[in-house]
This record gives sequence, structure tokens and C-alpha cells, in this order.
Amino acid sequence: MAPVKKLKKKKKKKKSKKGAIVAEREKCSSSLPPEAKAVDSDWWQSFCNKNSTPFIPSSASEKHIVADHPHGQAGPSLHDEEEERFKHFFRVSKKTFDYICSLVREDLVSRPPLGLINIEGRLLTVEKQVAIAMRRLASGESQVSVGEAFGVGQSTVSQVTWRFIESMEVRACHHLSWPGPTEMEEIKAGFEANLGFPNCCGAIDATHITMTLPAIETSDDWCDSERNYSMLLQVIVDHNLRFLDIVTGWPGSMNLSLILKCSGFFKLCESGERLVGPERVLTILPSRARVREYILGSGAYPLLPWLITPYEERDSFGFNAKHQEARRVAERALLQLKGSWRILHKVMWRPDKHKLPSIILVCCLLHNIMIDGGDGLKEGVALSDHHDLGYKEELSQVVDPQGQALRDDLSKYLS
Repeated sequence: MAPVKKLKKKKKKKKSKKGAIVAEREKCSSSLPPEAKAVDSDWWQSFCNKNSTPFIPSSASEKHIVADHPHGQAGPSLHDEEEERFKHFFRVSKKTFDYICSLVREDLVSRPPLGLINIEGRLLTVEKQVAIAMRRLASGESQVSVGEAFGVGQSTVSQVTWRFIESMEVRACHHLSWPGPTEMEEIKAGFEANLGFPNCCGAIDATHITMTLPAIETSDDWCDSERNYSMLLQVIVDHNLRFLDIVTGWPGSMNLSLILKCSGFFKLCESGERLVGPERVLTILPSRARVREYILGSGAYPLLPWLITPYEERDSFGFNAKHQEARRVAERALLQLKGSWRILHKVMWRPDKHKLPSIILVCCLLHNIMIDGGDGLKEGVALSDHHDLGYKEELSQVVDPQGQALRDDLSKYLS
């Protein structure tokens, strides 16, 4: 008998990291029952069926805050009542929702939702993932409640929401940037035409995002003046309630003057890199005063050459009333922000303080996208009370002589 030939061992091919991921996805997909391979394309109808609470459309006479946009108004893509129902749940029109999906699609598709399957055994589409995340942000409801509304588990809501936020931080960042010269001239013209202030570039305000913290994480740093644990959000807003600059992540124990000094905006202004556009000559004044670019802020901020606050003791020519009316654009923007994205208004249950700034940023981006897309901001959604209800304003004692001179010139001009 001839000797038995030795069988050659086949060399195992090393799988690349990418190949391993693809293989794992195929393995997971093939292990699912046949009905689980379908995608949940009818998520909106399923959501409506699960949330069958009677919906009362707003009247046709309801007032809207509409922002001008170079691309024009976005027309409804659904039946009027259904479109309004969609906005009720997700704050944006279907057209704007589709745009947001287009921003994050690449990120969500490149990481397919393995394991993200609803109770009917269907894979979640990008649209349903975006809807889950936006509903969580818009309602501020618990992950359990949001999950029940979409037929998914709490962990799925958590995972989907965070993936959406990570993607939006990168893909939508162009919706929040300091305006160029042309855009800034439009903002200054808007402030003067609507509110009377010449060469004004915006208004500044801040609000507290309250939260509960585990006992091991509690500290005086995060405990604010009202004994709440909170994180601060500072915003600069234009005449259309659009955010031009935000600062967040700082503990609520800081006062507004301090958070301003810690911001990149302050450093740019002090170094002569921001608010340095053309001056405006006030020809109607005998002195023909020259007015530089500036923003408006409450008495909690220091009076600076580029930040004008109200008079503390005297009110020359009714300046304070006009000043308060002009800087209310920032207050209204924050009322709209917290009203639209209720997760910022409700007390957050033990949030990750490292992730919370990202959540706040994405809500601000969504606010701007609504304006940029021509959706309009509904007054009925905004909070009815002050965005920082219960917080007392701490007055700043810092008065810069140049800021004082500019304020006096503006007071005379507005009279």
C-alpha cells in the first residue's frame, strides 16, 4: 500500500479590520429571522398609531416668528394637518427633517444599527433613528417613554440619541458661526430698523440647564445661587433670534461676568479680532460721535467698549427701556430654545457632564436650522415664563470709561 499523502494545511487568510466588521454584520444579519431583515420604513404611521392622543391643530391666525432665508420658505410636503402634527412632535417641518437626515445619514449608515431592532423585528431606518433622537430632545421625556412611543427599548433610545448628537456636532456645525461682513451688515441694519440701535451686532444672555447629580459627583462648583445643580449656557443672538455664538460646559455657580471672561468671544474682542467692523458716524448729534460695533447685555455683564449695559442709577432719555426691548431678542431666543427642546428645560436626571455640552450645542444647532430652513419659530412652543425663572441677577460693578462714553452717545442718539 502506498504511503498516505499528507494533507497540506491551508493557510488562514488574515481578515482586515474592515473585513472583520463586514463579516460580523453579515453574521448578525443572517442570524436574524427573515422578518427582522426588513426595515421599518413606515415608522411615521406606526408612531402616529402608538400616539393616538387627539391632536388639535393651531388656528390659521396663530402668529409665527419668521426669519428671512436666502433659499426661501420651505413649503409643506405633507397634508397641512399631518405636517402640523409632524412639527408638534419633532419641531421641524418634514422638509427640514429630511435635510437633517441627509446631514447624518453617512454616519448612521456607516455604522449600521446592529442590534437596533424594534419590537416588530425590523431594523431601524436612518429616518426612524433621527426621529427617536429628535423626539427625545424635543419632549424631554424619559428614554423609557420615548422608547415605548417608537416600539424600542431604553438602551436603543440612549444609543441612537447619542450617535445622532455626535454626528450633528460635526455635520451641522456650519449652522452656528460668526457672521461674515455681508451678513453682519444685514444684522446691524435689522437692529437699527427694528429696535433703533445703530451698528449693533447682537445681544447676549445666559441661562441655567438644571440637573440632578449622583451623591459622589455633587460639589459646590455645580451648585448655583438657587441651590440647584446646573450648567451655564451663554448665547449671542441676532435680530432674527438666531444664535451667533454660544459658550457652555461651565458650572452654574459662576456668575455671568465670569463666564463671559472665560469665553473665546471675550478674548477675541479684547484682542481686537472681533467687533472691529466699520464705525458708524451719528451725524444727527452735534458731536458727530463715531460708534464702533458692539453688543447689548444686561446689568449682570460689565460695561465695556464693545458691550453696552443699561444705566444702574439714572436712565437718561429713557435709554434703559429701549435697551431692554432690544436685548430681549436674546431672552426670546432662549425661551424658544428651551420651549422647543424641552430636554434643556426639564431637570436632567444624572446626565454625563462631559456629554451635556454636546447635547446643548446640538439643540442650539437645531434651533438655527429651523430658522435657516424657513420653518419659522412658533410662539406657542416657547416658554411662557422667563427662561431662568427663579434666578436673581447679580449686577456687575465693572464700568469702562470708553463703554460709558459710547452708552452716553447712544442714549442721546436714541432720544
